Amino acid sequence: MATVKKRFIAGAICPRCSKLDTIMMFNEDGTDIRECIACDFTDKMDFKPIQREIETRVNVTEEEKKQKDAVQVIKFPSS
Repeated sequence: MATVKKRFIAGAICPRCSKLDTIMMFNEDGTDIRECIACDFTDKMDFKPIQREIETRVNVTEEEKKQKDAVQVIKFPSS
């Protein structure tokens, strides 16, 4: 039987009871769970990595290409 490693999160405040340093985090079946030891609050945390598609000539629209090629002209008042 495998034991679940729980760890306290320093500086975390419980959303229910608002107590400081009472939140523990652990992973159960691939899901991160936070739990308050003061009020028995439990919440599942879903952290999904944001995957950004690499910009290529195929996935850039014509409008985006024009915006990148646009030149901004700044006129300074002459003295």
